[in-house]
Amino acid sequence: MSVAKPNLPKGEPAIKRLNEAKCTLHDLAKFPLLPKAFYGIFSLISRAAGLSWQLARLDIALRFSRPDMVILSQGGNWDGFLYAGVLRRLGIPYALICQKATELYWPSDWMRERCKAMYADAQGAYFVSHHNHRLTEEQMGMAIPRGEVVRNPFLTAWDAPLPWPDAGDGLRLACVGRFFPMEKGQDMLLRVMALPKWRARDVRVSFFGAGDRAEGLKEMAAFLGLDNVAFPGFVRNVQGGIWAQHHALILPTRAEGLPLVVVETMLAGRVTITTDVAGSAEVCSDGETGFIAAAPTEAAIDEAMERAWAARAEWPAIAAAAAASIRTQVPRDPASTFADIVLRLVDKGAVQAPAKDYGEELVGAAE
Repeated sequence: MSVAKPNLPKGEPAIKRLNEAKCTLHDLAKFPLLPKAFYGIFSLISRAAGLSWQLARLDIALRFSRPDMVILSQGGNWDGFLYAGVLRRLGIPYALICQKATELYWPSDWMRERCKAMYADAQGAYFVSHHNHRLTEEQMGMAIPRGEVVRNPFLTAWDAPLPWPDAGDGLRLACVGRFFPMEKGQDMLLRVMALPKWRARDVRVSFFGAGDRAEGLKEMAAFLGLDNVAFPGFVRNVQGGIWAQHHALILPTRAEGLPLVVVETMLAGRVTITTDVAGSAEVCSDGETGFIAAAPTEAAIDEAMERAWAARAEWPAIAAAAAASIRTQVPRDPASTFADIVLRLVDKGAVQAPAKDYGEELVGAAE
């Protein structure tokens, strides 16, 4: 097995495990035999040239390995179309994973035919929510053949929810996600927490995560004079480091697939308060297993938090219902379930038809 990715985080435990399993790793954003910084400078001078190098590296790796199947994992729902162009040109079967689809991002017109071809030629297209599947079809203007919803692996225990934490020092809410307010909406939550009623209540929000907007969010909190929020940062052990001490998740997100943190919150036996964005309301039932804000707006988030506050005495029961419910909606081992899907695809032995001339892909990227 081989793994190819720009900027491979070699210190990450998952990458270390792949190394130990003798997987071949290809960092696409690197020049062979040269320090990593050389590619960074090259890419800064010309983003199109940097991307072209990544595609060339992928092309070479695929020509040497000739895999039976490639899984192209996208952070969104169309951002992998240039990589798919390489696969289509070489006639290598592939399947797509789509981790997010949002009304905030649409492919430009020059990309559309390439994106549609990417889906049309894929042996499978795997979405993390029905919303994402439906929205992608709308954005592409076509039905997506072989589309299916799958679940991501999670980092909390399956066997039983955690004991309910003590509330003697007030309610503790965790906002867990990348520090990227344009999508994750932490800015809206800070404004809500600045309202007089939330300043007066015994409620505290801790922001967990990492990202290059962290300082901006911290300074916004300071500017608003908030003493009811904290920024612990990134925590690898989400079960012991977050959910053992917190009563609820507050996720004011603007763009998602199915937030993994919602699944983990429910598995841990905690209350979810989030926006009706993407797949959250598909697994969390408003008023029964959590609280859903009608829209990603400050008014809607405040309204959902107000309903949750009014029902705080019922939180242990709501959390228990959430823990039971989510175990009927996700498999115990999503990675193994998806591996079985991939193996079935490989067994089919399907062969891709080559795409149009690859040079057109690069011209479009440069534009």
